[in-house]
Amino acid sequence: MNSDFLATHAILARRYFFKLGAAGMLAMRNHPLLADDTRDDPLATAIASLESWLTRQEDFQDVSRGNPKPHQLPESKKQEVGLTRDTWRLEVISDEQHPARMRSPLTKTDDTALDFDALIELGKTHAVRFAKVMTCLNIGCPLGTGIWEGVPLRDVLWMTQPVQDLRRVFYYGYHNDDESQMFRSSLPVGRVLEDPFDLPPVILCYKLNGDWLSSERGGPVRIVVPEAYGFKSIKWLSHVVLSNIPHANDTYGEKNNDVDSPLKTFCDLFPIANELKAGAPIPLTGWAQVGISGLTKVQVWIHNDDDPEDDRYSTDAPYFAKAPWRDAQILDPPDDWGGGIPDGKIPGNTIGFDENGDPGTWPMRLTKAHWAMLHPGLPAGKYTIRCRTIDAKDVAQPMPRPFRKSGHAAIQSYRITIR
Repeated sequence: MNSDFLATHAILARRYFFKLGAAGMLAMRNHPLLADDTRDDPLATAIASLESWLTRQEDFQDVSRGNPKPHQLPESKKQEVGLTRDTWRLEVISDEQHPARMRSPLTKTDDTALDFDALIELGKTHAVRFAKVMTCLNIGCPLGTGIWEGVPLRDVLWMTQPVQDLRRVFYYGYHNDDESQMFRSSLPVGRVLEDPFDLPPVILCYKLNGDWLSSERGGPVRIVVPEAYGFKSIKWLSHVVLSNIPHANDTYGEKNNDVDSPLKTFCDLFPIANELKAGAPIPLTGWAQVGISGLTKVQVWIHNDDDPEDDRYSTDAPYFAKAPWRDAQILDPPDDWGGGIPDGKIPGNTIGFDENGDPGTWPMRLTKAHWAMLHPGLPAGKYTIRCRTIDAKDVAQPMPRPFRKSGHAAIQSYRITIR
């Protein structure tokens, strides 16, 4: 992971700095990511700890729940409880308290539960794959980005022949045979049956970057909701429940979280040295999460901490709206997408990519992008670097949804000293 990310980001950043002529050459010599003899620099170390555009399965950050976490169970226990491909079975049933009418529920009792082989057989004609960044609602960095593959949930839902009184679909995974550990998420049935705004479908996912979904990533099968935060994409899936309940009943909502908030657009800066030389060009790079509202710009503002004129920008308008922001450049798609996919190329028939594996639009919604900027340099003093996104509707971060419990989007602050 570390070498993949470093190499890919170096290619993108070099491409940007070469465009800037002599100033770009100077910046490259001073940039720890690009200078071969400074790989032990704190910036290079910080960048090396992050994933490439696509993340290998083993390199995703893990925020799994459970005591013990289901992926840490011994293999014999996984076999016993259906957490292996040869023992997995999915029940699709009606909610006992708010029943939906269905003719053919899929149950273990009737020996009609869906097994892994039947799901893969369905995938031969119905499988889809798409790119998605997986993030936590309350964490300001991606857990990983992957090409997720599986069967649309609606294709399995229709197997039960629902008739009426169906308003909500909720689902949960294995929870150590302990009811208090159950972690449940839900969707309105309309989102399961139809894909609004050109979104990919909600899927029963069994592959990530072309490989079988590992136990740590939620295998053998998990839900993946393209536009949602990670808590909607339940791991170790065991049950799908069709319900007439009129509202969300997600476990994550019990802790004051907005469970119907889709991915936000925001950006962060990769760390740089805390002390820099006066007058020297400052190369800045970072990443942006491209949420449901898209991304058109990344902007940077460096605030002089001792300048009262700069202080005015923090009080005259909310979220530094009137500050003198400078546009950064959103970097082109990488030549090598990383993630362990063969030859670093996006596989065919991936939603959002053409037959050559090139993205149809860039930056791609629901994923991430890298950005770069060469600042001409600063006089001695103390400064704060901030960056923000402008979405496809010309709305600046953290708007239009600045509230933390609907997803992280705070404007990052990074302090430096110029000597």
